[in-house]
Amino acid sequence: MTEISEILAHRPPMLLVDSVRELVAGRHIHTVRKITRDEPWYHGADGAYPQVLLVESWAQSAGVLAGKPDAGATMLLGAATEVEFHRPVLPGDLLEHRVSVAAVLGDTMIFTGGSSVRGAPVLTVSRMAVSYRNLHKGW
Repeated sequence: MTEISEILAHRPPMLLVDSVRELVAGRHIHTVRKITRDEPWYHGADGAYPQVLLVESWAQSAGVLAGKPDAGATMLLGAATEVEFHRPVLPGDLLEHRVSVAAVLGDTMIFTGGSSVRGAPVLTVSRMAVSYRNLHKGW
């Protein structure tokens, strides 16, 4: 399998996917992220993992499922609909993301899925769009 860092442009500390447990290209992916207190957003703070980073981590998993972009293309996250947070994610938790392809419309993929900790849902995403665009050529 292609390395996560070959697909995503993100680098630590903003690379929010640790490993891929299962990948069926064009169908679904199961990834994990260990939440630790060593992350920069916890310096001097306690509490739950920021919800925006929970969504970003899930979206990065969708990006890995979308695959390596063509040369010059940039992965763009589009609209996310019906995003629900079910419970806080805390340092020490192993966050599991499951993402499935709901539809492919040209160069845009629509994903659905959610995240869990110890089998309990922490996030559900009804739909999220991801596209690849060559930003140097315009839209």
